[in-house]
Amino acid sequence: MHIEVRPMGPYETNCYIISLDDKELIIDPGVDAVPWVLERVSNPVAILNTHGHFDHVWSNAPLQKELQVPLIIHEADRFLLEGEQFGLHFPKSTPDILIQGSRTIEIGGIPITFHHFPGHTPGTSVIEIEETWFSGDFIFRGSIGRVDFPHSDPKAMVESLQRFAAIPFDRPIYPGHGGPTSIAQEQRLVASWIQYLG
Repeated sequence: MHIEVRPMGPYETNCYIISLDDKELIIDPGVDAVPWVLERVSNPVAILNTHGHFDHVWSNAPLQKELQVPLIIHEADRFLLEGEQFGLHFPKSTPDILIQGSRTIEIGGIPITFHHFPGHTPGTSVIEIEETWFSGDFIFRGSIGRVDFPHSDPKAMVESLQRFAAIPFDRPIYPGHGGPTSIAQEQRLVASWIQYLG
């Protein structure tokens, strides 16, 4: 598996292109992601969203049109793709596949697991591909996603962090902003974040 990443837009939101078995998966195409993605994909099979905030989904619609591949997101964040956010008029998009709970699907012969960790948004999910986690705005290197936005839920975030803390294995994590980390590295900080939110 080959991972390419580029921070997009004023919030430097990481857009990922995952190349696997001569196919590509696009994760969180943010502001102005279209030219970069189109230059680098030859056999795309899906667009995946970790959650529905505008800076992660801005280029969903134009890429859907250009690439003719399915857009996949957790069902609880569908409404974020279809309405205004923070007074911004970003391109609306319509998902083709909605994930319920935590679930593994197969696209182009590639297993993709959505691990549902609500809190930052109702549908925030970590996307797992070949034992690598793409965490969106759930977990960052040394931090966690904010819970003071509309539709955020601090209580749900605490419950998600408690589940994260109990994970008995390590995985590399590629977050929605900033550099990579790992489950084990971030588990060391979870107790302090739970205490802070509590």
